[in-house]
Amino acid sequence: QVQLVESGGGLVQPGGSLKLSCAPSKSIFSINDMGWYRQAPGKERELVAGITRGGSTNYADSVKGRFTISRDIAKNTVYLQMNSLKPEDTAVYSCHANERGSAYWGQGTRVTVSS
Repeated sequence: QVQLVESGGGLVQPGGSLKLSCAPSKSIFSINDMGWYRQAPGKERELVAGITRGGSTNYADSVKGRFTISRDIAKNTVYLQMNSLKPEDTAVYSCHANERGSAYWGQGTRVTVSS
């Protein structure tokens, strides 16, 4: 099993930035891929950004050019840098890991973009 510990959510004004962190209980290299999902009130959960074991990344169209997913091998942590935040980015963001076909989720961290 993989435990995922997230941090970094909060309240930010439109146009601001936040950085989310996700630390898995296993080495990043033992996990097939990781990513960030979000779920806004009344909406379905959606993939925001993903990163594979090989380092390839993908993004939802709505966040391309504003969000960046990355990893720090030494810290065994995956990050989601969110810039130019918009009110529509408000959601609970959850870290996800896929290890050998099994899916694991973090507890979720709330991001609120409001003036």
